[in-house]
Amino acid sequence: MSEDSDLIKLYSQRILALAADIPHLGELEEPTGSAKKRSPLCGSTVKVDLVVEDGKVADYAQDVKACALGQASAAVVGAAIVGTTRDQIAKARDQLKAMLKDNGPTPSAPFDGLEVLMPARDYKNRHASILLTLDAALDAFDASTVDA
Repeated sequence: MSEDSDLIKLYSQRILALAADIPHLGELEEPTGSAKKRSPLCGSTVKVDLVVEDGKVADYAQDVKACALGQASAAVVGAAIVGTTRDQIAKARDQLKAMLKDNGPTPSAPFDGLEVLMPARDYKNRHASILLTLDAALDAFDASTVDA
């Protein structure tokens, strides 16, 4: 019974609310960069389209097929990513990874909302899904700078 209780705690109402309201769903008509990432462990996928202008994300869209934790991560990232630089996205990804795997601190603003995923630290099989959106955003950003 404690396993059920742990899962209920993990899928808190806040995480489920985020998962139900992911911003920027869909695709962009003319992205400057796109990337799709898949977690081989759970099969979650995230596709990111973005437009980079003057070194910052000017427009963003995402297609998210993931568990509630991956969806919650995508919701936080989607709400915060427009206006950020590649360095800010990479820092958020590194901080999120450290928070999950090494008991590191919460990612800094504007991605500080990712702290909602702190309860997932003990669920290593969910970490890849949680990191997918930021990984895809970095790849899309890099694809954008190659073509620019």
